[in-house]
Amino acid sequence: MAAGLGILAACGAFCATALPARAQTLRVALRGDVDTLDPALSQTFMGTVVYTGLCDKLFDIDEHLNIVPMLALSHESPDPKTVVIHLRPGVLFQDGEPMDAAAVKFSLDRDLDQPGSFRRSEVAMVDHVDVVDPLTVRVALKQASAPFVAQLTDRAGMMVSPKAVREQGAGFALHPVCAGPFRFVERVAQDHITLERFDRYWDAKDVHFDRVVYQIMPDSTVRLTNLQAGATDLVEQIAPTDVPAVEASPKLKIVKSDSLGYQGLTFNVGNGKGADSPIGRDARVRRAFELSIDRDALIGVVFNGLYEPTAQAISPVSPFNLPGLKPPARDVAAAKKLLAEAGVTGRVPVSLGIINSPLNRQVGEVIQSMAAEAGFDVKVVAMEIGSGLAALHSGDFQVFQIGWSGLLDPDSDTWAFLHGGGPMNYAAFANADVDRLLDEARATDDVAKRRALYGAVWKIVGVEEPIVYLWTTRNIAGLAKRVAGYRSLADGLVRLQGVSFSN
Repeated sequence: MAAGLGILAACGAFCATALPARAQTLRVALRGDVDTLDPALSQTFMGTVVYTGLCDKLFDIDEHLNIVPMLALSHESPDPKTVVIHLRPGVLFQDGEPMDAAAVKFSLDRDLDQPGSFRRSEVAMVDHVDVVDPLTVRVALKQASAPFVAQLTDRAGMMVSPKAVREQGAGFALHPVCAGPFRFVERVAQDHITLERFDRYWDAKDVHFDRVVYQIMPDSTVRLTNLQAGATDLVEQIAPTDVPAVEASPKLKIVKSDSLGYQGLTFNVGNGKGADSPIGRDARVRRAFELSIDRDALIGVVFNGLYEPTAQAISPVSPFNLPGLKPPARDVAAAKKLLAEAGVTGRVPVSLGIINSPLNRQVGEVIQSMAAEAGFDVKVVAMEIGSGLAALHSGDFQVFQIGWSGLLDPDSDTWAFLHGGGPMNYAAFANADVDRLLDEARATDDVAKRRALYGAVWKIVGVEEPIVYLWTTRNIAGLAKRVAGYRSLADGLVRLQGVSFSN
């Protein structure tokens, strides 16, 4: 009965619209809601999962982290400050407008100029974009940029219809129009997002569903129950503790891949009133908090030991990862000594924000228990995604447990979070040496040099501790056995091309 109620609770308004077309409908369970359906304004991984069905990119990645063509056929750099992009012919937006060089210029200019754009820092190296001919774009850069083309494998490379943007203005997110395999139909917040097949899609032969419904299910138990009951076909992330149950079912399967992402703790060190606390003012208090946490034990309890402890934002699957950089072991005595050196007396009050879900609450409670032994009095504050992002931007937090799904180039995992003025520098961390190192890493394509530059960043971050990196995630999708052709790549996105129901 409880399982049945879970299915009904998660189903909501979606059941009335999606279930009649079940044979041609793929139902995808997401672990959280989407913030916005405008790629330029998006901050969440869940949004990017939905965009993957809605908005093709200029380039994509493959299983080996190579950049591969998508809306673009190829690119070349005649000099270090110029990138010429050749486009795929015959591509249409979902409103029937051509996806041509003028549209690419429009989208890249919008990433730079749109108020509130979170893509601005990703394409900030662009000086201007020229239309050479209908299928050729020339991008002039302010300086040589190693990550520029890699940025176009994610939201910065998602092209939007100029006509739709001009007609809808600020309401574009309510009815987005892109050049992906499925077009937008409806969104019911906290419940579902529905897309329908775009018949004039350039790669229509690889699209096998009439409809995709993304079901919002923050509770991992509800996601598992719906998958077991056949009410969901694909769960984009199975909780590690639920993996044995999926593997034991003859009707289900698991598809795993190593991830580019991480989870950690962001400390407010300069973002408004929230920074005015012992843990915000003194790096020794932040270090003591880190030393109170046993990463291995936390991962073992909450994630069945399937994740890996880390001390950096760059995943081990990346060539820019420093394999010798290991996180400190738990040391309660050292933590107490640091608190004494900082002049902190009594128990240290700490507000720990989390995005509301059963797994995140469990993480918060484990940290709360561990930190208590070192002298911290942790209050766990659970927020919905919209409230959490608002708190991060406004500085209405002391510590927030949040992470990043990870992207192809390490610039995407570092610059926006650690550079002064970075759009996701929620800590308001400011360090001139870190800014210089991150800027230098952007300007060279030498892997060894960039790895060394990021290593220097980790040394400073390890002392100042605006972010404490806790673990590297893994992509663990749960699927009905009949779902064929699904690929799990390092970015964890749900790519729908080639996916079908087997007979």
